Amino acid sequence: MIKGLAITPPVIGRISIGKLVQRHDKLLPEKDDSFTLTTQVQNRDGWLLHPLHQPLAEQANNGKIRAIPVRLPFNNSELNLRAEYSAFDRASGRPLCVGNGETARRVTPDGLEEATCAGPDRCPFARDAGCKLYGRLNVQVDGQQDELGTFIFRTTGYNSVRTLAARLHYFEAVSGGLTRYLPLTLRLRAKSTAQSYRTPVYYVDLTLREGQSLIEAVTQAHAEAEQAESAGVDTAQMEAMAKRLLQNGQFEETEEDVPQLLEEFYPETTPEGELQAPATPIRPARLTRQLGKVNGTELVR
Repeated sequence: MIKGLAITPPVIGRISIGKLVQRHDKLLPEKDDSFTLTTQVQNRDGWLLHPLHQPLAEQANNGKIRAIPVRLPFNNSELNLRAEYSAFDRASGRPLCVGNGETARRVTPDGLEEATCAGPDRCPFARDAGCKLYGRLNVQVDGQQDELGTFIFRTTGYNSVRTLAARLHYFEAVSGGLTRYLPLTLRLRAKSTAQSYRTPVYYVDLTLREGQSLIEAVTQAHAEAEQAESAGVDTAQMEAMAKRLLQNGQFEETEEDVPQLLEEFYPETTPEGELQAPATPIRPARLTRQLGKVNGTELVR
């Protein structure tokens, strides 16, 4: 295995709740009030829709997808949702510092060093480097053919990360560590606060399927887990390998991915960490030359 390269869960599609739009020669984030399922391919018009998007849109009210039937790829909550405080170098596209609120891995002139992580609000380095919370959730959408592939939802919003983390740990505990077998729904919710000036702020939640009780869901999960074990499916070994592969690298994001992540998730933010349209272009000229025209983003909440 190549050392220094984090091996992440295979991704076959993206789940987003927003996009970048071209306005006055600038790429600006635009909010959306529904999910979009896309492939990992872009053209001049933006991200190409995934084949699973249209069936879900046809079933939704007004074509707006606000609920997606999903399963989780792992029982371990930390594997399904990986969230860290992250800062990136906009000029080089390299990760600068990644921390968990206690310790951080920071790139210095002398190489990679361990540092104390106080979070973006209390760390001078974080404020200067534009550090913020960054989460990645992997799910499997009902109807996908690849049993090991996942859709990824990326977010820099506290509301989404906090809600998803709570749900995942609750489901893991109440099911006896069988979260992978629970039939769940990824939902888009809205809230407003004084900091959002009473306008809606959208975030992502994870719930049971509509009409199904917790007892029914857990009973079904135990039955499916027993069936998988009888068939020889070793979920524990798969999760041990997934953890080992993720820890194989210093940072999860690669230099190839970071320039696009900067466009989609690191523009100017409101006090709550929600996206707002910046007054200036959200990337320097050097990255513009590298990237060309890009018209897709997630609004991260």
